Amino acid sequence: MPIAETMIVTKVHTSLSASQLVEKALARGEGILAENGALTVTTGKRTGRSPKDRFIVQDSITDKTVDWGPVNQPLAPEVFDRLWEKALAHLNLQDEAFVSWFRVGADSRHSVPVKVITSLAWHNLFTHHLFIRPEPPLQKDQLGQWTLLSVPSFHPAGKDDGVNSDAAVILNFSKKMILVVGTLYAGEMKKAMFTVMNFLMPEKGILPMHCAANVGRDDRVALFFGLSGTGKTTLSADPERYLVGDDEHGWSSAGIFNFEGGCYAKCINLSREREPVIWDAIRETAVMENVILGSDGHPDYEDTHLTENTRAAYPLEHVIQRVSENQAGVPTAVVFLSCDLHGVLPPAARLTREQAAWYFLSGYTALVGSTEGAGTGIKETFSACFGAPFFPRPPGVYADLLLKLLDESGAQVWLVNTGWTGGSQGAGGGRFPIPVTRAIIHEIVNGELLSAPCHTLPGFGFVIPEYIAGVPDEMLDPRTSWQGKGSWEEAARLLTSRFIENFRKFSGVNEKIRAAAPSF
Repeated sequence: MPIAETMIVTKVHTSLSASQLVEKALARGEGILAENGALTVTTGKRTGRSPKDRFIVQDSITDKTVDWGPVNQPLAPEVFDRLWEKALAHLNLQDEAFVSWFRVGADSRHSVPVKVITSLAWHNLFTHHLFIRPEPPLQKDQLGQWTLLSVPSFHPAGKDDGVNSDAAVILNFSKKMILVVGTLYAGEMKKAMFTVMNFLMPEKGILPMHCAANVGRDDRVALFFGLSGTGKTTLSADPERYLVGDDEHGWSSAGIFNFEGGCYAKCINLSREREPVIWDAIRETAVMENVILGSDGHPDYEDTHLTENTRAAYPLEHVIQRVSENQAGVPTAVVFLSCDLHGVLPPAARLTREQAAWYFLSGYTALVGSTEGAGTGIKETFSACFGAPFFPRPPGVYADLLLKLLDESGAQVWLVNTGWTGGSQGAGGGRFPIPVTRAIIHEIVNGELLSAPCHTLPGFGFVIPEYIAGVPDEMLDPRTSWQGKGSWEEAARLLTSRFIENFRKFSGVNEKIRAAAPSF
């Protein structure tokens, strides 16, 4: 039975505009306005994703294609059906509900329609910004659409309901349904649809990517892979380039396309001087999550007593220098952003094809101001494809697509350390300043670094530049910049051992790729 036929909510608001949704949210007491005009909300005890509460229904479509494990937890179809019915019954007890129709994927040949049903106005506003809004707004169901139902006030009964706690995010590929319950954190909705795209796109020969993308005036396209907090959004929001998107894209033989219609930027320590594009984009109709306001209504981006994972969601229209088509050509530069806590990796390294596959599968970085609700502080992590929680197929599927597209495009892959230099965290090292990293990125995306003098870093085997405009020479080689306790070699051996141990989980990997591992 179609979902619309089972809704008996007193008032169903369909396809409201952003300003109308803000008015509704304010009238319902869901948030308050900040001085910059953004709707400001809090998300309670869950201020990030809840990875242990995320499931995929195991059925004939997913049984042999999903990489089952702690990240992709299986759920029986009957458990999903029971929870969906309970959530819908709970929604039908509310006075109001909000329904909108969007699509995910800017390339019309590959886009996926999605119907969003929320019990909160601000959740509908969030998806209004983050998903792609057809013009004129849609008013009815679409062929092949997914349905996303978000009811934060419905809490499952944990194990009695077949899940782990009082919250759940469940994807059902056979029924094209997503259920989000028990959590106010809006990022769960965005990442659920990202996971859908990551499952569907490889069947079309398209590489789904957890990356940002921008384009220069010379039409050179750059991709920025990385986990939250490593600089993906910050570095792609370049005043001298045009933004395609800050988080989720597809790469086909014809070029790249954004999955989204907006941005979801971290706000911790945000300043106009360091991140002017993001600062200016947070204005009327934007949504700020868990950002503390002063008595005058001004956001205090340094106040993290609720969470370090403070966020702002805004439409791409809020970014002046953007690619209006939400698509671009074939990439020329691919950047892997790694926040190295050990201070071992150089600020920039040119990778071979095999090294690119090895580091793509490794996904080494740090969780900085973790997007996971239980995360605190900074910790080392390995996240395959630089986004393991969102990639349901085996990592090798995505790595093979990356290699194929690198061969077709001739794009150069760079490893950029946005983490520590001069020593490890807490032992004499300090984090690379944003202006230094920006100078490196500038040279990479313009192609200037390809002709720079360079040498090979022992142990790692990749090439590092000997000169980058705007970067102190002493920072370029981690061996000479080391000032912390112990030696660089000791720290490199420690990091290498963790690299090798993590890579053991990958089976069936080409021996040339395995040979690209660091060795000390």
